[in-house]
Amino acid sequence: MLFKLSFKNMRKTIKDFAIYFLTLALGVAIFYMFNSLDSQEAMLQVSNSTRELIKLMITMLGFVSVFVAIILGLLIVYANNFLINRRKREFGTYMLLGMSKGQISRILLIETILVGIISLVVGLIVGIFASQFMSILVGKLFAADMSKFKFVFSKGACIKTCIYFAVMYIAVMIFNTFTISRYKLINLLNASKKNEKIKIKNLWVCILVFIIGAVMLGYAYYKVTGGISELSTEEKMLPVILMGIVSTILIFWSVSGFILKIVQLRKNIYLKDVNMFVLRQLHNKINTTVVSMSVICLMLFMTITILSSALSLNSTMRRDLEEMTPVDINLYKTANLPENKKMSKAQIEDSRKTMVQTLEENGFDMNNLKDVVEIPIYATNELTWKDTLSPVYDEVKKQFPNLLYETAEELVKVSDYNKVARLYGTTEYNLNDDEYVILCDFDNMKNLRNQALKEDSTITIGSKEYRSKYDECQEGYLEMAGSHINTGIILVPDNCNLTEDMKEETFLAANYNADTEEEKEEIEKNFTDEMNSELYKNLEEKEITIDGMTKIALIESSLGVSTIVLFIAIYLGIIFLIASSAILALKQLTESSDNKQRYTILRKIGADEKMINGALFKQIGIFFLMPLILAIIHSIFGIQFVLTMMSVLADSKELLPSVIATAIVIGLVYGAYFMATYLGSKNIIKEE
Repeated sequence: MLFKLSFKNMRKTIKDFAIYFLTLALGVAIFYMFNSLDSQEAMLQVSNSTRELIKLMITMLGFVSVFVAIILGLLIVYANNFLINRRKREFGTYMLLGMSKGQISRILLIETILVGIISLVVGLIVGIFASQFMSILVGKLFAADMSKFKFVFSKGACIKTCIYFAVMYIAVMIFNTFTISRYKLINLLNASKKNEKIKIKNLWVCILVFIIGAVMLGYAYYKVTGGISELSTEEKMLPVILMGIVSTILIFWSVSGFILKIVQLRKNIYLKDVNMFVLRQLHNKINTTVVSMSVICLMLFMTITILSSALSLNSTMRRDLEEMTPVDINLYKTANLPENKKMSKAQIEDSRKTMVQTLEENGFDMNNLKDVVEIPIYATNELTWKDTLSPVYDEVKKQFPNLLYETAEELVKVSDYNKVARLYGTTEYNLNDDEYVILCDFDNMKNLRNQALKEDSTITIGSKEYRSKYDECQEGYLEMAGSHINTGIILVPDNCNLTEDMKEETFLAANYNADTEEEKEEIEKNFTDEMNSELYKNLEEKEITIDGMTKIALIESSLGVSTIVLFIAIYLGIIFLIASSAILALKQLTESSDNKQRYTILRKIGADEKMINGALFKQIGIFFLMPLILAIIHSIFGIQFVLTMMSVLADSKELLPSVIATAIVIGLVYGAYFMATYLGSKNIIKEE
């Protein structure tokens, strides 16, 4: 009998279960999708290093899933509490007819299990199909071989999802039993007659609190946009974070106290249609939901910041990779090693040789390379960062006390650099006999160098003075990288007195003499396969060190990092978005249920359905917009802080497309919950 009653209750209250069911199904689908990435065999048709990165991403997603499960569990408990409060009078009727609290708990238990099973099945079905697209996306991002792609069901992800959600539902069942046991019959029967007490706050106190909150928030914004030095440690960062949280709560608390007073001064707005009713409803609602509104605002802020920053990071890294990997390989080794006891004879002798000689003498076939360019790089302790920054040294030293000012500057003859520039397809330079150029693309260092160049650009090399051809750094680099990290290379004229003992490194850039990716990977093994490479074994035996970077390795490692960050950001961002939207929706549905009698009174005094529905739409719209607007303001400064912290990897130029993509995602999910809330509330308050 209890099962039949539970089933009938579900059918009758299906509209009340809609948002609850939608949230559960979405949670299950997303949870399954992100935990099934290891099941697609096609994803693993990649190099060993990429396979390790994919495994790392899957492991990290596993840890994140625990955090996600906690958020979803709390959300389910909150949503379930809404459904129980919605049905207090129904439970009171059951008790009046002689039903025990235990029997009511069993009805709720059966309903919870039924909703859980249906949402789990629907969520898994959606997740299984969506995970196929997720697998394709991951494969594309990691440049995997998708020829063996096939439809796959992840048994492990399914079991994991079922276990996690089973634990959540057990918690919900315990919560339901505990809640029902505390109810009294009189309270259940009179639940619909209870109204929240309207607390009128002192207007001037609210204005004062608002000013305090706004000032605190402004100071927090100032600190997070003040650069890395402002928030370089946890001790400096924590107070700013707490300040942002407290100021958010203060703003919502104060707004609830004076927004009604302000609008009341505008009689043409306050007395129009049923605006008086809408504003009083909002005043009361915000007044009693300060903490939840603040939490929702902060969750939306995290969603916007995480998604926008991650998408910007991913776009920047992919753009930089395309720009910063113009050839297949860079190699460099130390030149002119000093004769001391720490160095072997073979090492010292090899340091006098060219890179090509070293490669050939140790078993590498130079026919595997083409477009070979080899140049020397010079350095002298007579010209350090301290010397080139000397015009602004005292100021910079205070701002960056830990900078390695004694680092010797890298010097390259302009004709040598132009050989590499022609190979890379980058800008070539011409210099007079007394000129030099600084190439630098690492923004933080570039700014310091530009300050010094504008003050005094004169440097001395070998007793001769040189002046900068430009009053700012120019674009250019030698060594390939995943981003713009060149801290400075000084180009000097060919007749500059750079002696043999000033040679610091021998640098080589080249392409593989191959037509296909498979052939390139085969040549690459000479430099990466420690077990089978003859070159590697010979160099190791002679204790000769050759460092370098290949295009394939750079792309794999950089794309791996950006993809891992992107997937974790999407995972957390969507969960935060769903959680905040669902809490708002359920809160509004609860309010609509509690205030049903007020809408009935509106009808009795002459308001038509169009006017009532318009009032409801405005009320829900403002309720959804308030935390979103403050979250957007928070995000403007939060994103700036994240991009500053990741200035080596992220670029503000890529921010606009990322923000647009984030806005579309939020618009779709948040908008869907808003419309579902409006339609659900409209159904609740409609005249029976």
